[in-house]
Amino acid sequence: MSAAPSGHQEADDFGGHLVPGAHPAVLSVDLIRAYTDPSSPFYVGSMQPVRSAARVISVARQCGVPVLHTRVEYASDGSDGGHFVHKVGALRLLFGGGPLSEIVPETTPVAGEPVITKQYASAFFGTGLAETLRRQNVDTVIIVGVSTSGCIRASALDALQHGFVPLVVRQAVGDCDEAAHRANLRDLEAKYAEVVDEADAIDYLEERHAE
Repeated sequence: MSAAPSGHQEADDFGGHLVPGAHPAVLSVDLIRAYTDPSSPFYVGSMQPVRSAARVISVARQCGVPVLHTRVEYASDGSDGGHFVHKVGALRLLFGGGPLSEIVPETTPVAGEPVITKQYASAFFGTGLAETLRRQNVDTVIIVGVSTSGCIRASALDALQHGFVPLVVRQAVGDCDEAAHRANLRDLEAKYAEVVDEADAIDYLEERHAE
């Protein structure tokens, strides 16, 4: 993946290309046990996204690229979840935290990596994520995690709206609904983000390290 100062190329309709910048960060979205436990209603059905995300995160650490994590937890009575917890009743499993809110061992944060606890789909909504990224001079957000149709889509859209170039790593995101996964990746690529292969994301990280 060729990196250049953040910008854009002209496109006639949909599917233009965003150009990654010189200062990326990796955003690991909600890689918590709720999505990897087969007994959970959020289970994505495969560990592939976790394994791919872990590889991207490992390379980012080796290259000195910032890594940030999100997890979901609500107050014990769900009072901080608004209408969302009524619309998605399964979110009650995350009231008061507990094991399902824990980040999986494969992507456990290391010292110095921020962990943002959120209550809604976007990693940016109601959090200080945008300000944290700007303080680190980040211009490009490499997004891994779950789920594609929910928190990944919302976080990629908000990354764009906050002025960052979003790169969604195809193999490192997943969804319990495969059709929704595919449809949302297509739509993200058409309108809001670049959808890239894991190998290209890793090449981009290593290019940044070499400069």
